[in-house]
Amino acid sequence: MAELLHVLDLVGVVVFAVSGGLEAARKELDPVGFLFLAAVTGIGGGTLRDLLLDRGPVFWVTQPQYLWLTSAAGLAVFFAASYVERRRAVLLWADAVGLAVFSVLGARTALDAGAGAGVAILMGTMTATFGGLIRDVVCGETPLILKKEIYATAAAAGAAVLVLLQAIGLPGPVAAGTGLAVAFAIRGTALVFGLSLPSYRLRREG
Repeated sequence: MAELLHVLDLVGVVVFAVSGGLEAARKELDPVGFLFLAAVTGIGGGTLRDLLLDRGPVFWVTQPQYLWLTSAAGLAVFFAASYVERRRAVLLWADAVGLAVFSVLGARTALDAGAGAGVAILMGTMTATFGGLIRDVVCGETPLILKKEIYATAAAAGAAVLVLLQAIGLPGPVAAGTGLAVAFAIRGTALVFGLSLPSYRLRREG
């Protein structure tokens, strides 16, 4: 299970990096912009997680293959942005997989570091969503997690399921697999049926 999660982690980084590259294409940035947005989107959430948990050097410092992956993804999109954009539906589903994986990995990492349940759920949610938040802020867009889309909610649900199942004594692989499935199912259902959370509407007096 650990090897599978590692592979999915790498896939999730690439998918998120590609989404950063696509945003760079929409903003008509130069290759440096593509590399930057691919990196912050792909590894931003994990970086924040490691810093907040004080785990020493962040993961990509000791495992530079993550930087190579985000760089390769960013440059690939620079040269093939129009082709990738036509496959956006596929990327949305791949992004859902990345979201699910990062929510579980973030929560597990926090638990392994001795964090409590609430912190672990928050870390899972942040790992899955913070890279996209940085991307959107840098590009002057409203972050996806602040919109009506069911995105951060799916990540939080997956992380919460992992934490709960591990707390009641289920094996780690079972807890991780179930949490991943829950996060993906919630995000996938939202994509298929166009579901979103209700938004606040100002009351107009008079």
